[in-house]
Amino acid sequence: MIITCPTIALLIFILNYGILTILGTHGKKYACANTAPVKGGYVNKSELIKAVADQNALSSEDAAIIVETFFDEMKTSLSEGHRVEIRGLGSFKVKHYEGYSGRNPKTGKMVEVAPKKLPFFRAGKELKEFLNE
Repeated sequence: MIITCPTIALLIFILNYGILTILGTHGKKYACANTAPVKGGYVNKSELIKAVADQNALSSEDAAIIVETFFDEMKTSLSEGHRVEIRGLGSFKVKHYEGYSGRNPKTGKMVEVAPKKLPFFRAGKELKEFLNE
C-alpha cells in the first residue's frame, strides 16, 4: 500500500527530501542540517517533530499532528496486513511467525513459543545509495 492522503503526502515529501538531513550526512547523526549531534546517536519522535516544524515553517503542534497522523496511518495499515511503501526510504511489512517448541537456555526446560507478528523494514535503493556515498 502506498499512502496517499494529503496530510501524509506532506510528511512523505518531507521524508523524501528532508529525512536525509535529519539522519545526517556522511555517517554523522544530526537532528537537522544545522544543529549539534543528537545525543545517543539516534533521532527520536520529538526531534523528528522539531525538524519537520523547523524545515517547513510549521508550528510544533502542526508538525506533531502530521508526524502522529503518519505513524498512526502506518500502524493501522500494517495491522490490517498492508505493506507500507515510502519511495526513496523503504517499505514496511508484517512478517508472521508460527509458534514452535523451544528451550529456555537458563533452565533447559521446554517451552512453547506462541505465534507472533513482527514488523519488518526493507531499505529502498535511494537510502542504500545515500548511506554508501
